[in-house]
Formats: sequence, structure tokens, C-alpha cells
Amino acid sequence: MNRVLLLKFGELFLKGKNKREFLKLLKRNIVSKLNGIEFNLVETQGRLIVCEYDVEQEDEIVEKLQTVFGLIGVASAIEIDTLLENIEKQVKELDFEGVKTFKVEVKRADKAFFMTSMELERHLGSVVLGKNPHLKVDVYKPQVLVNVELRVNVKTYIYDKQLPCAGGLPLGSAGKGMLLLSGGIDSPVAGYLMSKRGLKLEAVHFHSYPYTSVQAKEKVLELAKEISAYCGKIKLHIVSFTEIQEEIHKNCDPEYMITIMRRVMMRIAQKLCEENDCGAIVTGESLGQVASQTMQSMNVTNAVVTLPVFRPLIAFDKEDIMDIARKIGTYETSILPYEDCCTVFLPKNPVIRPTIKRAQILERRLDIEGLIERAMQSKEVVEILEG
Repeated sequence: MNRVLLLKFGELFLKGKNKREFLKLLKRNIVSKLNGIEFNLVETQGRLIVCEYDVEQEDEIVEKLQTVFGLIGVASAIEIDTLLENIEKQVKELDFEGVKTFKVEVKRADKAFFMTSMELERHLGSVVLGKNPHLKVDVYKPQVLVNVELRVNVKTYIYDKQLPCAGGLPLGSAGKGMLLLSGGIDSPVAGYLMSKRGLKLEAVHFHSYPYTSVQAKEKVLELAKEISAYCGKIKLHIVSFTEIQEEIHKNCDPEYMITIMRRVMMRIAQKLCEENDCGAIVTGESLGQVASQTMQSMNVTNAVVTLPVFRPLIAFDKEDIMDIARKIGTYETSILPYEDCCTVFLPKNPVIRPTIKRAQILERRLDIEGLIERAMQSKEVVEILEG
């Protein structure tokens, strides 16, 4: 009898002939996540198994595994040889103190076993009732669900609790993207959601010192560290936006300031993508949340780039976004009262239906290429290590 962690993955079953590549990447991510911990990772049909670890480290291991994209569940299980007497003995030893109802659920991947899944469920149910006559079977909402899995490695796994994991696809399976990371609530959540779909992240943050403080920059570094628990190591590009904002403020119509500013940010983000092999830009925009996030505004900012722009929060309410921020641990940092560059020179009445033509006319008053080149030269790069 051994104690192991049974790992379950979801969408990988749908990947057909590409499944092996996704699974290979998932295993690599698990090994990376558990760096510094001694264990062995074994694959059997439809499952990954963490074994040969120090049981005293189990809680730590489980907590780390719950942040691995591609896994949907982890269960602390007992591993035994697939013999009926072994299975009977193990279910007899289960603790049902304070429990009134239960159910046995069998998954029989090992079709060589002489009983069907339903036959074994009924048999083991009677074994449990024989040892615990106070119990009743409830097939719909049992207090305890006894899971019995017979795998093709001629091992059986028994457990009564499964903890949820991050789900999604293995990190890195969808390529790499550049996240526009501000100090707000939305952009860290956007990064988390795109990583859940397999996108490896780099990030760019625009700061406007001295209009924005050192604390505002440190806040963004902390947010990057917090999402790295899920998103892995992040290379954060910190770009000075001060001169650009001052020039826009001096030369452009006030109502178009945010629009022009966003267009310049997108241009810089695309340049960083080209330099760092990123295939998309990621933003935390939500349709209609603020003036710069109307359909027309997003169309005008999209017009200056050729790469796809991913907006995973596009249909989310603010409450939905805040709920995810709390779940992933970024909310408290995001609401710290330090300004970001988007609050500098903020116009009273920003345009909500800008046009590409008008934005282009105003940009002729600026040395766009020179401003971008100097901003890129100011760039600072910080490696944010995983979690």
C-alpha cells in the first residue's frame, strides 16, 4: 500500500493525435512547479501519478499542483495491487465517523478484472455497510463519495476527496503573448485567463515618473509576482512613458489623449512582441467599462498593429473580474492607492466614439517614431521568477 497523488487532466482528451505533445508539456510543467521536492511522476492510462514523496510535504505539493494549468483535479489516494481482497480490506478501513450517507463509484479502466464497474460498486457498497451498519446509500448527494479506480497498470486507487485544480491547457501550449500590465484589477486577471488557455506570458508596464511614484512601479512588480504563481516565470518590460504623455498633452486635443496614448502603447507592445517572439498582445479591456474601451475606441487602437489582440475580459462584468482577482490573490495588491500612467493628464470628457481618421490627423503633430525609439531605449527588463 502506498500513498500517492492522483492527477486528472481535462481537455487533453480532446487533442487526438496531438495529445502526446500536450501531455509531455504538462509533465514538464509539473516537474518545474515541484522543483526542489523529491518525487516521481508516473503516467498510466488517463492519469498522472505523483509518488515516492515525503508524506509530510503532501499539503505543499497539493497546493502547488492546484496552480498547474492543464490539471483539473488532484486526489490523495491509496495505491494497492488490483486484487479483490485488497480492495475490500481498504474500503473496510475507511473512516465514516459522523457520516450518514455514502456512495461507491468505480472506474474500471482495467477491463481484465472479472467484475464490471456496477458489480464492483454493489459489492463494495455491501462491504462498507457490513462494517458500518448505520450508513445509508445515497446515489445522488452522498456525504462521502468513495472513488475506486482500477487502472491498466494493475493498480487500484482509492480516495474520497478530490480537490480542484486550475484547469485549462498546459502553459506554453498556445505560444507566447505580451500582456499590457497596469496596476489595476483587470490586466492581471486577463493574463491569468490567457495563461489558462496555454499562453506563456511576457509583460510590458508603462510608467510616467515623476508623475507616477516608485510605489506604483513596485505595485506592478508585486502583481507580476502574484500571477507568476499560475503563469510561470515572466519577463517584465518596464517602459518610460513620460515624454510620450507630455507630448500628447501639449499637441493633441484633450478628448483624444487616451486614444492616442493607447495607440502608442499598442505600437510599443508590438515592437516588444517582434523582439521577443510573442504572437499576440493581451489587454484587460472590458467592453464599455470606460471611455477607452468602447467598440469604436478598441477599433481605433487595433488599427496600428497587425498582431492579434486578445481581450479575455471583453464580456465580463466588473464584479466577475474582481471575483477572479480575489481567487488568484491579486485583488488586494491591485486596489492599493498608487496611480498608474493612465491616470496622468486624464481629460474630463474623453471621446467615446473616436475615428481612425481623426487620430491619424492628431498624430501628425507628434514625432511618433522618435518618441517610441526613445521609450524603447529607456526600457528596463525584470525577470519575475515563478510564484
